[in-house]
Amino acid sequence: MKDVKDYISTIPDFPTPGVMFRDVTSVISDPEGFRLAVDKLTGLLDGVEYDVIAAVESRGFLFGTPIAYNENKSLILVRKKGKLPRETVEATYDLEYGTATIEVHRDAIRPGQKVVIIDDLIATGGTIEATAGLVEQLGGEVVKAIFLIELPDLKGRERLKKYDVASVVQFEGE
Repeated sequence: MKDVKDYISTIPDFPTPGVMFRDVTSVISDPEGFRLAVDKLTGLLDGVEYDVIAAVESRGFLFGTPIAYNENKSLILVRKKGKLPRETVEATYDLEYGTATIEVHRDAIRPGQKVVIIDDLIATGGTIEATAGLVEQLGGEVVKAIFLIELPDLKGRERLKKYDVASVVQFEGE
């Protein structure tokens, strides 16, 4: 039986020389790989009490949606600035070469709701730190952050040390 890691393609020197890009499209394009990834991510939530899944644009949507459906949970979308139609709250965070802004609908999370954040990959943790800040700004509690892929060398888990972080596969120094 294959492991999730077996379905992840590695593209050398993309988008810049020296970067080993971990491509999840090869996971979702294979029915067995996609099912395995969703099942493994769902397994990371065993024993976790939560109300809402916050899926981060855009690849987080791919995994958050089937999990929310299967687990009968609400799904909220964390999007790039300007993509959501109703009133939003936003957070700006630093990237390697500049900044980015993400948003969530102001009414997406009610005070006291327990929230799981889902994305495809954790690298430096900046996007998830900003997402967690939005959840907390709206009165929610981040109870877990889960990822299909983790790049431990980029220390995202350390940046998110106040949260319960879990990932399915890790690519250390690869």
